[in-house]
Amino acid sequence: QIDPKDYTFSGLKGEVVGRLPGKVAGQQFIIQDCENCSIYIFDHSATITIDDCINCQIFLGPIKGSVFFRDCKDCKCIVACQQFRTRDCRKLEVFLCCATQPIIESSTGMKFGCFQYYYPELALQFKDAGLSIFNNTWSNIHDFTPVSGNNNWDLLPENAVVQDYVPLPSCEELKGVRISTDAAKSIIPITRGRREKNSDESCLAVFFAGDYTVANARKLIDEMTSKGFQLVQTKEVLMKAEDAHRVFKQSASELIPLLEKGPVVALEFNGDGAVEGCRSTINDVFSGTEVFVSESKASASQDVDNFYNFADIQMGM
Repeated sequence: QIDPKDYTFSGLKGEVVGRLPGKVAGQQFIIQDCENCSIYIFDHSATITIDDCINCQIFLGPIKGSVFFRDCKDCKCIVACQQFRTRDCRKLEVFLCCATQPIIESSTGMKFGCFQYYYPELALQFKDAGLSIFNNTWSNIHDFTPVSGNNNWDLLPENAVVQDYVPLPSCEELKGVRISTDAAKSIIPITRGRREKNSDESCLAVFFAGDYTVANARKLIDEMTSKGFQLVQTKEVLMKAEDAHRVFKQSASELIPLLEKGPVVALEFNGDGAVEGCRSTINDVFSGTEVFVSESKASASQDVDNFYNFADIQMGM
């Protein structure tokens, strides 16, 4: 028998509370009427609602469905979810991983950055919540109630440090979770999202489904970012033969058989020389792995547009 009290934090003031990995196990959770609290849910859940919270720091592990903030103000959060919504909120700062377009409504002073966090159980929790670490539209905010002349939301500074916003838990029970907020260790690849690109040259790289797809994609991200290129966006999505013709053009026929194995993982890198840098890295590091990479600077921006236009339609954006 499930006791709702085990899945609720209500009416707390000035406390540090949380749930350890395995303790929520896909149930829904409620956080309400908390003030000056630090709250950590180190597990996956079905849905989470956060109501009437003031000046709280909140970490929420992967949420299979939606997270809904209502009537909250001055909160700093790290959140991974399928759907993100706020209503009647003021001054929330959120490091976000969201599979669909985040929505704010009647909310002001909202700021968003890319989710960055690691602890050993987190990768499996993402799987259990049915979330892909590569599907993150954190910066593509839809404001349901825009006010002309005002912007109700903005992006956090690029050099924002997670721990300055949501510090590591200070209570004994939660200290055992082996957390790293080092961006390089983050379970979610750190993307530029909607920030202005540094260069007019981007490159598309697409890995096909297999045992090492995630590891290969991460390896390429590490190699490229260490050379100074920037990861703009990532996507994991199923493709059909007709999609391949649209995106891969003349390479499509040889790649179509690979699509039956499962979803592809696509990465967009940006920077002067990105295509050459990506092609040479793939040749050096991934010989024997089938990867689609843009042929030239001239075709690359079209590749990126073709792929992400298809992916956005596919994901119902």
